[in-house]
Amino acid sequence: MALPPPRLKARKRFGQNFLVDDAVIASIVDAIDPKPGEHLIEIGPGHAALTRPVLERAGALTAIELDRDLCEMLRHDPFLKGLTLIEGDALKVDFEKLEGAGDLRIFGNLPYNITSPVIFHLLCQKGIRDMHFMLQKEVVERLCAAPGSRDYGRLTVMASYSAKAYPMLVVQNTAFRPRPKVTSAVVRLVPRDLTDEERALRPHLNTVATCAFSARRKTLRNALSSLFTEQELSELGVDPSLRPEDLPVSSYAALAKALSLKGGSAPS
Repeated sequence: MALPPPRLKARKRFGQNFLVDDAVIASIVDAIDPKPGEHLIEIGPGHAALTRPVLERAGALTAIELDRDLCEMLRHDPFLKGLTLIEGDALKVDFEKLEGAGDLRIFGNLPYNITSPVIFHLLCQKGIRDMHFMLQKEVVERLCAAPGSRDYGRLTVMASYSAKAYPMLVVQNTAFRPRPKVTSAVVRLVPRDLTDEERALRPHLNTVATCAFSARRKTLRNALSSLFTEQELSELGVDPSLRPEDLPVSSYAALAKALSLKGGSAPS
């Protein structure tokens, strides 16, 4: 039997931490639940710890990898039949043009240094059924936070506007080589079916959320004073005495719509 290619050392500049715990790998694959005929996309396959078991279940998979040496290793791995490899930056990939666009299932162990950019990039794409990502545990907690909690912030508002987030499992740092200094967790993101009008509000939502949470200890009348008067907040059904973390996403969306009508825009 042919042996898989030798493993490569993790590279700090790519934020690489390779998953090596078989039990954790099995739990993640169970959470993804890949099936034949599905359009599966993996971001950052690394040493193929998730790639191999997903391929075993689904039979076909597309992976996006930036590291040239890892790409070379993956291309020559005899156990990865059915793998289509895209060598490049996931942040520059137009997922709407990939085969199966409209019903894509995306997963991966994301480098911590590109977590938010990748998630926001994907949430702006149409035609994604769901996403499963290994992230820093505190990021998952922020994605899944409820109003009124200390983890609720700009990331929560921006992500929750575009998708529903579900925490799946916690992964200790012992499951990786090299070991990261933080605990990880897996989250499932299910994109909402937004209208074109709702999608167009994202820049305004970002303006409101950024402004609010840059002064989260202040009341909304003060935190949002550069965007709305106290009277305008009240007329929009927002209590000016609340703090930013107390306001639900629906209210932030209402403020974003009001800002768009006022001609406000996101910072350049």
